[in-house]
Amino acid sequence: MSVTVFDPTQCRLGEGPLWHPIREQLFWFDILGKRLLTREAGKTRHWQFDEHVSAAGWISKNELMIASETALSRFDLTTGGHETLVELEAENPVTRSNDGRADPWGGFWIGTMGKNAEPGAGKIYRYYHGEMRRLVDEVTISNAICFAPDRSCAYYSDTAEKRIMRQALEQENGWPEGEAEVFVDLAEYELNPDGAVVDAFGNLWNAQWGASRVAQYDARGHFMQAVEFPASQISCPAFGGPDLSTLFATSAAHGLRPATAADGQTFAVDVDVKGQPEHQVKV
Repeated sequence: MSVTVFDPTQCRLGEGPLWHPIREQLFWFDILGKRLLTREAGKTRHWQFDEHVSAAGWISKNELMIASETALSRFDLTTGGHETLVELEAENPVTRSNDGRADPWGGFWIGTMGKNAEPGAGKIYRYYHGEMRRLVDEVTISNAICFAPDRSCAYYSDTAEKRIMRQALEQENGWPEGEAEVFVDLAEYELNPDGAVVDAFGNLWNAQWGASRVAQYDARGHFMQAVEFPASQISCPAFGGPDLSTLFATSAAHGLRPATAADGQTFAVDVDVKGQPEHQVKV
């Protein structure tokens, strides 16, 4: 596997890569830089925001749902205009959004966290048919939100706990069913689970902050392989490309003294599996 630099822009906190299946285009965020980025015509393009933005789902060819520190909003890629759909801890100045992803039913899961990783300040929510419902309380760093291709479960993590959880879902509407269970416990390896995505075969690919890698686990939580990257703080993977067999990964330069040229860049590598197309958000 040969890792290449997909985009050389050095993000302070690169996150939330999303491959838009209609546009065949990758979008990602620099949370601390308060911007959404993409590449068009061989060049980097970005949109600047007034607050932290961190995750997205696609609504239509030209619209994204974007999670900011105060709301989920409908964002128009052609005009740059946005419309608030629902507030997200807008009354709480301590927190911001972090990891999020659309689910197979057209809902959108979004996690929050303290801006300074205050212990237990965050939560995980689901937006579905206009309703925002809290799913998980007392989360320090919400991450690894992703979904099995058979709709059986969701995954999520509190990075501070060093565990990836698996949550069974109701088949009819995707709401959680029963209690979450530990899928992978990384504490004994001193690994920090960050963003994650599930491929078309049900394997989970997890970015591991500080370890320069994305690790692949099978549906039983057994380690399969790791893809190494030249940046230490790999934050989130996404599958994309014409046949969904390119693994993209964002990274972060924040907190590194000194940061290398690779830290904060966005990478791409061809792998031997295909990802799932990102689900459409239904608003």
